[in-house]
Order: sequence, then C-alpha cells, then structure tokens
Amino acid sequence: MDKQDKSRTRRDAEDPRLVRLTKIALALPEAVREYHGSHAAFLIRKKTFAYFLNDHHGDGIVAVTCKVLPGDNSVLVSASPDRFYLPAYIGPKGWVALRLDVGPVDWDEVTELLAGSYRLVAPKRLAALVTLAAF
Repeated sequence: MDKQDKSRTRRDAEDPRLVRLTKIALALPEAVREYHGSHAAFLIRKKTFAYFLNDHHGDGIVAVTCKVLPGDNSVLVSASPDRFYLPAYIGPKGWVALRLDVGPVDWDEVTELLAGSYRLVAPKRLAALVTLAAF
C-alpha cells in the first residue's frame, strides 16, 4: 500500500463528526489541522483554537473544545451540563467542551464556538475577517 492509499484509508475511516468539524474549521483564514491519534487540533499560526477529542484518557466522550470569553465556560456548563463540560487541564484556562456524542449535533452552535475561539486566538487582522455569514 503506497502513501496515498494509507492517507485515503485514514480519511475514509475518519469519524464523520471530525470530517464536518474539519470542514468548518478549515474555512477560517489560515487555519490548519494536526492529527494526534484519534484526536485533532486546529491551529492558527501555531496557536490552537480547537481540539477534537475522541475518548480522551478513556472517558468515552466525543467532543470539540474551544476557547471562550472569561466565565462563559462556567455559564455554558451550568446552563447545559448534559452537553457542555470543562475539559481537563484547559477548562480552568477559559476552554469549554461541547459533546458531539449526545443527541443530534447543532452544527450552527459548533460553528459559533469555533469562530468565537478562532477570534480569541488569531491575530487581530485575521480575526476581523471572520463573520458567521462566511459559513
């Protein structure tokens, strides 16, 4: 099996939630994706603005984690603890996780979280280019 076939096999077997998340994230200016086993990180100029976590540390959860404004992570978790949680290590640093494995995924909500996180992490010039109308 050559290199292209291995790459295609990995993509074909990829979680459909990650495929959709990747499409949204990579629509943001200069965004890139890095693979980390069953996880993925989305970056803008070497700064991470989102993670896709699949069974992180054996927790059985599939989620997207994003940076939010100070205090918004606690508000989201309090308002909807069945869908949001504070991710290990980065939750106290202003990150929140949205579960993608419970009920139907609201992709508009995912898009808003990704765009908001991108705006917080990206250089101001790039952040200013992002509007939800672009999606």
